Amino acid sequence: MSKEKDTTTIDDLVVKLKTYITDEKEIESIVSAYEFANKKHAGQFRKSGEPYIIHPINVAIILTTIYADSATIKAGLLHDVLEDTDCTYEEMEELFGSEVTKLVEGVTKLSKIHFSTENEYLIDYYKKIIVGISEDVRVIIIKLADRLHNMRTLWALPEVKQKKIAKEALEILAPLGDHLGIHKIKSELEDLSLRYLKPDVFYDIAEKLNKTKLERDKTVYEMMQEVTNLLTDHNIVHEIKGRSKSIYSIYNKLNKGKKFSDIYDLLALRILVDTEQECYLALGLIHSKFRPLPRRFKDYIAMPKPNMYQSLHTTVFGLDGYLFEIQIRTYAMDEVAENGIASHWAYKENKDAKVSMQSTTEQKLQFFKAIMDLNNDKMSSEEFVHSVKDEVLNNNIYVFTPKGDIFELPKGSTPIDFAYKVHTKVGETMVGAIVNNSIVPLNYELKNNDIVKINTNKNSTPSKEWLNIAKATQTKNKIRSYFSKNERELNIERGKYAIEKELRRRKLVFSEFFTEENIAKICDAIKVKDLDEIYLSVGNGKNAVNSVVNVIDKYQEIPVPKIVKITSKQIEADIIVAGIDKVKVNLANCCNPVFGDEIIGYITKGNGISVHRANCHNLAMLDNRTVSVSWNKDTTKEKRYLALLMLYTNTQDNKMAEIVQRTSIMNVSINSIKAISKPEGFTYELAIFVRDLEHLEKVVLELNKQSYIYKIERVMRWES
Repeated sequence: MSKEKDTTTIDDLVVKLKTYITDEKEIESIVSAYEFANKKHAGQFRKSGEPYIIHPINVAIILTTIYADSATIKAGLLHDVLEDTDCTYEEMEELFGSEVTKLVEGVTKLSKIHFSTENEYLIDYYKKIIVGISEDVRVIIIKLADRLHNMRTLWALPEVKQKKIAKEALEILAPLGDHLGIHKIKSELEDLSLRYLKPDVFYDIAEKLNKTKLERDKTVYEMMQEVTNLLTDHNIVHEIKGRSKSIYSIYNKLNKGKKFSDIYDLLALRILVDTEQECYLALGLIHSKFRPLPRRFKDYIAMPKPNMYQSLHTTVFGLDGYLFEIQIRTYAMDEVAENGIASHWAYKENKDAKVSMQSTTEQKLQFFKAIMDLNNDKMSSEEFVHSVKDEVLNNNIYVFTPKGDIFELPKGSTPIDFAYKVHTKVGETMVGAIVNNSIVPLNYELKNNDIVKINTNKNSTPSKEWLNIAKATQTKNKIRSYFSKNERELNIERGKYAIEKELRRRKLVFSEFFTEENIAKICDAIKVKDLDEIYLSVGNGKNAVNSVVNVIDKYQEIPVPKIVKITSKQIEADIIVAGIDKVKVNLANCCNPVFGDEIIGYITKGNGISVHRANCHNLAMLDNRTVSVSWNKDTTKEKRYLALLMLYTNTQDNKMAEIVQRTSIMNVSINSIKAISKPEGFTYELAIFVRDLEHLEKVVLELNKQSYIYKIERVMRWES
């Protein structure tokens, strides 16, 4: 790229504006925005050494190439003012209105996000930004123009920053441009990114293109004459031009194993006509004279891309046997192909154009909204970015129902993804799939134009194995939501049963215990909102049943009992109680601490010290009766400690014998093992004796190596 001093001025921008904005007052308001930005950025310079105002002017000029409206142009000129100067939101809103100010604010927020997974950002922050983007697509457009100009002057930055910025542009911003159909910005971003990420490759391709340029130009010119004569003879008014292939698109083909000489669409023509009918007529004439290459015809007019792109694509054997890729489209289609979503806001002096544009935008930004609909509470920021990059920005496929309804899915999707896309209920009750009249397995990878029929059974339910088969994050979250909902109901029943059992043991009447007043006290203490959630917290192990029942005791005056001193024979040898030499000590049965766990002692009523794991739920309400304890590091490791594990599998095959064998190999004694059959696979309650925490962790690590086990939890005492 040129390192010459940029001399672009506001006059250059005005010249561009006058090509499509006819209202002089609007142009004057844009100039006013420039003057304000120039004043605020006074004394600021770019890394390239130029006055900072050069950057916003160039951003605005890039926006004129896609016929941006005046509000967008103004926001482009002002896009760094809120962030980099003393200008306030209120000051900008007063001078330029809320529309422009909100656009600038959106770009400012967006500039604070770096989509590279090298940096961890809070998922809620991602949500906030994406919501802001979805409200007005012009925020993205301005950001794309901003990044494009920065990429043009990237030479001024250190190499490390060059590569980081180029990577983000290639992986996130260029695909965004593609989704919005803004080809000219997308293509330049890709080429510039390749230049900085793989300079050797970039310049090698550029050199090869230059060496073959004369020959290609001559061949293309001769082919253009032939096609022009053909169409003119049949009275088709048209425009025809050669089409250059971007360096990045050539790199992609070379990267797939093709030779430079074999890239046939290096020779390409684009034909523009007035009507859709003339597109197909021109196609027929070209195919009648030049033999088409099989399986290279694509009809994007009948089936437009999601970014609204429409065109006919064909590859033919042209003059002297050269292969030519030919695109045929109307002038209106060409406008959309070049400017994408921006073609819908070509400046008009009424608000309907903007409303229509935003409406169209909302339809085309469903990929953002799909991400927003995910159960993000369970996603890390890295997982979120991965979903956006792999499912949103990558090329999608189009699949049909037998009735001809079309659905857009991420590349690599399976029949499970399709079923859930049709309707959640279809996904939850599916039992099989038929693709193109053939039965296929559920892990079958769907292809473009597949016709898919989903077989369902109202009594069928999802399997957790589907989580390993589904491609789309949205599908996986719907499956997780199903199991979460069902497990919630099961845990509520489990918790209610455990509480009822404990109340009977204490000879308490359920209805007398769970008064409105007591329910409110328990909810406040354990931070839940109602009785069902009290049951749930016990059923899922978040709170032990004793900690819930004991809450009511918290509101009574309970004297701290005296610690019972005993003989040395009664002392738990591997526990040290702070400040006390001889005291009765017991390991709590509710949480089963093992040597190495963080522990806390609890002063019982007449039974010495009960030692609990620091995270034991029974301690939550009993802080006033705790005492510091620790493990005696000098004791031998001959003692064994009970540990309770829950093993979750994704198979209905009983693996109990295999689990017992694996456990025994590691010098572990099994106290008990119980298998529980569930729709998603067996769950195993495993009680084992281990030397210490390190020993336990090794056991868990070894069991986790088994492919059928997808989760292992250490749990509190099970209710019988």
